Amino acid sequence: MFQDKVIIVGITGGIAAYKAADLVSRLCKKGAQVYCIMTRSAREFITPLTLQTLSRNPVYTDMFAEPRQWNVEHISLADRADLFMIVPASANTIGKISHGIADDFLSTTVMATRAPVLIAPAMNVNMYLNPITQENIKKLKELNYHFVEPGFGDLACGYQGQGRLAELEDILAKAEELLVRDKPLKGKKVLITAGPTRETLDPVRYITNRSSGKMGYSLAKQAYLLGAEVTLISGPTTLRPFPGVKRINIESAREMHDIVLKTYENQDIVIKAAAVADYRPKNSAEHKIKKQPGEMVLELERNPDILAELGQNKGSRILIGFAAETNNVLAYAAEKAKRKNLDFIVANDLTQPGAGFGVDTNIISLVFPDGQIKSFPQMDKEEAAREILLVAAKHLNKTKE
Repeated sequence: MFQDKVIIVGITGGIAAYKAADLVSRLCKKGAQVYCIMTRSAREFITPLTLQTLSRNPVYTDMFAEPRQWNVEHISLADRADLFMIVPASANTIGKISHGIADDFLSTTVMATRAPVLIAPAMNVNMYLNPITQENIKKLKELNYHFVEPGFGDLACGYQGQGRLAELEDILAKAEELLVRDKPLKGKKVLITAGPTRETLDPVRYITNRSSGKMGYSLAKQAYLLGAEVTLISGPTTLRPFPGVKRINIESAREMHDIVLKTYENQDIVIKAAAVADYRPKNSAEHKIKKQPGEMVLELERNPDILAELGQNKGSRILIGFAAETNNVLAYAAEKAKRKNLDFIVANDLTQPGAGFGVDTNIISLVFPDGQIKSFPQMDKEEAAREILLVAAKHLNKTKE
């Protein structure tokens, strides 16, 4: 999403200015072309050389410095920008932008840009909560400036409260959201399941599988970036959902079954990416099962087939399943798509390097009930998720016609 995007990062005065170096570094690693603008106060906390080294681009500090090339530099930068970020943003800079004051390189460039502007305030809690600051923020929001609210905690000034710079992960997430201009799923509701389930044997032991949840979480993120209202029903995983995605945690297949059926009714697209256990122990012990002489016999019973049940009541929804197989992948996937009344199924061969559980890439084929197959080369799971959702959006539009 950031690859080859031109991003301006404005840095204002405040102790959080040092975090801008980490932000610039992360943006560059994601492939963005980053240009930094520093206010005079910002240079009291971090040097232009640091940001120039990290961005590999000139750092702009002086409105009236001799231009590096023959153009009006603040206008040139403003025109090239895909996104304008101010991290951290002081109360002074927020106030100047709110009132149209353009008296330095940063404020003039903000005034000249047509790119989305993302502002991440950082300041003393009393300054942030001051009615003047709040009124300035409110005014800018009404003018379609975007904000990442500061966090709560210990502040450098010794106070506690709201005012510390938001986490960089949240700032980057909002930036990514603003860079996605096409929103084919805007106004749509998308339900996604992800991760493994755990079937309890006793208070200590359970049956599970190797699913990491990465594919499902990537789908949830991309659906949100494409404009959808996203509900993610997740089995146990250490992954963090993309900001804005509503997560509901479950543990067992029966819990997932109940939550999915409760949530299913109002959805436009449902994607069952979770690796749900087919079987569970017939009896779950109240206390830890002690080791006994000889072998242990474990009796299992079937879990409900959530996807098949949804297919019986599909209506106009787009219903998508996953088929992770180790042999006859496409044949099994086609049969499953038809039998469970799916719009299409995402098939992947777990034996292929770079596909399956626990890795950041996948190799997928979309298999349709009529036998059509759309195959993709190995790609990042987020790229794969985006391709799946774009196909789903097209199918949804056809059903609405």
